Amino acid sequence: MINLLRSKVSIIILIVTLLFLLIPENVLAGGVSVSARSAILMEQETGRVLYEKEAYTQRRIASITKIMTAILAIESGKMNNKVEVSSRAAGTEGSSLYLKSGEEITLENLVYGLMLRSGNDAAVAIAEEVGGSLEGFVSLMNSKAEEIGMNRTVFANPHGLDDHEKHYSTAYDMALLTKYAMDNEVYRIISSTEVHKAPNENEKWDYVWRNKNKLVTGLYSDSTGGKTGYTKRAKRTLVSTAERDGMSLIAVTLNAPSDWNDHIAMFNWGYENYELTKLAQKGFLDEVKKAPYKGRIKLHRDLVYPLTESEKKEVKSSIRLATPPEGSKWDDPNAFEDPIGIYKVSLDDKIVVKAPLTYESEAEESRGLWRFLKNLFSFDSKRDLYG
Repeated sequence: MINLLRSKVSIIILIVTLLFLLIPENVLAGGVSVSARSAILMEQETGRVLYEKEAYTQRRIASITKIMTAILAIESGKMNNKVEVSSRAAGTEGSSLYLKSGEEITLENLVYGLMLRSGNDAAVAIAEEVGGSLEGFVSLMNSKAEEIGMNRTVFANPHGLDDHEKHYSTAYDMALLTKYAMDNEVYRIISSTEVHKAPNENEKWDYVWRNKNKLVTGLYSDSTGGKTGYTKRAKRTLVSTAERDGMSLIAVTLNAPSDWNDHIAMFNWGYENYELTKLAQKGFLDEVKKAPYKGRIKLHRDLVYPLTESEKKEVKSSIRLATPPEGSKWDDPNAFEDPIGIYKVSLDDKIVVKAPLTYESEAEESRGLWRFLKNLFSFDSKRDLYG
């Protein structure tokens, strides 16, 4: 009887253990389950990581590489340039716009084809135009990655094909890149476009490119853009962005068998659990009561941070202010240099937001008013003189 009881207990323990093993990784700890080997959910404005799974592990990234290619093209100032497609670009393997050697197309249209249809031929044509050569463009890619803080990323080509061993990034780094790119209005427009037409000088019909990103084309109503990717070695990769109730999120998955569902699950979990919360409003700080600071200390931007309901009760703010050198006058704008202080917001004893504070003296206000009146008078005088 005892042995039988022990056997039943052992079977129950085995069943429970198996059930726990069948639960997808991170579902218990993170509140969201993803199929990807690496994943991240980041709030766009502040860069706060809301969820991550092996987000700092270096992996192949496939065509989400083209986010870097696109933003460098946009920032080049050459979007209206006509680009002559080289034989090297036209012969690039993989997904293609089917460009022909010698045809001319604007850089802007190449970027649309790059982002919507993932044209590898477009990537090489862009690289040669913006970087002078494919190799020169790769150097620009790595320089920009260093500038952004993508410390675990190496680019070897502008398209993401598996033609180099040293071409990789991390989910975190790709989220940083997307955060940077989404600050550019032109990138946001292109990334969120569903269909784009471009002239085709070799045919009677125009190019028509439809976005491969199913989240953009109807699968997720809050979608604002992104980029798909796939190679045999990288498997499915995806970057996507979304916005709801004033909060913008960035999701990245690397090697994800079910990437559409992964992104929807992360977005929904993020919006259900976090709210972009205003912690301080820009302008003069009413909470500073002590003279001579009172009514003079100014914050120049709203301070916001994504918080859960429980975290809202835990955040703490503090203000640190300097004093001018002894014997100086508070209303002398040259008495000290701005910023005079700093506004800090902490959560779990870690500073999550900080911003400089300035002291607005009466002398500065008077000087500003005098400058305004002087400019107004000068403008009126010139108008009378030359009008």
